[in-house]
Amino acid sequence: MDALDRLDGPAVIALWGSDDPADAFKLGTREHDWHAHLRGQIFCIESGLIHVRTRHGSWLLPPNRAGWMPPGEQHKVSISGALSGWSVLITPDSCSGLPTRPCVIGTSELMRALVRRAASWPSDHDLAPEQARLLAVLMDEVRRSPQQPLHLPMPSNERLVRIATALLNRPSDNRTLDEWAQWAGLSSRTMRRLFVAETGSSFAQWRQQARLTHALERLAQGEPVALVADTLGYASPSNFIAMFRRCYGDSPAHYFASKKPAF
Repeated sequence: MDALDRLDGPAVIALWGSDDPADAFKLGTREHDWHAHLRGQIFCIESGLIHVRTRHGSWLLPPNRAGWMPPGEQHKVSISGALSGWSVLITPDSCSGLPTRPCVIGTSELMRALVRRAASWPSDHDLAPEQARLLAVLMDEVRRSPQQPLHLPMPSNERLVRIATALLNRPSDNRTLDEWAQWAGLSSRTMRRLFVAETGSSFAQWRQQARLTHALERLAQGEPVALVADTLGYASPSNFIAMFRRCYGDSPAHYFASKKPAF
């Protein structure tokens, strides 16, 4: 996507992509190692899952949720089974009013339709007045989009990072906070305080979100709910389904099926 590192041309460029290797916005199943771009990027898929990692933590991007990556932000991307989607590339001067950190936002039918129209325009020509007006509406839609709770913040304390990494590698590990604190050489009180201070969540809340992160990735790859629940250490699939429904308002079986835009 050469346009991500070009500051000339239109201030806002839209791309429509698929798993076709010839597409500028390549999807499918692939990984992109740590990198950054001169332009900000909004990206959305219509199937599969995108896992974005940044210095601030991890974000999950299920279908019809849009990810926002500010200009110059280092990030790493894993794409699983994405067959179609779109991206909007924005020069730094045009990012006013957008979040200063990466996040996940909702999408709308209007946003999708505007991107579809703009993706047919040449990316190396000046915009006609009517095209500029449509892109201004698109940017208004982006700015008013609600942020989605799909963020897994990472702590910075070295001992907490050891705990967080161990849990991400083995999400079924059911050791208590006291046991994890002893393993990492912390007092329980210190671990409890640092987790809230550095992630904004209690240890129990963070572990649940980490498990949901893992669950969404496996569900996007087509794994049965019962197998995912067992892998995450839940006593039964029904316990996992109940937790999933509380967090996302839907059952795992329906979450990726014909998902409609958020608003």
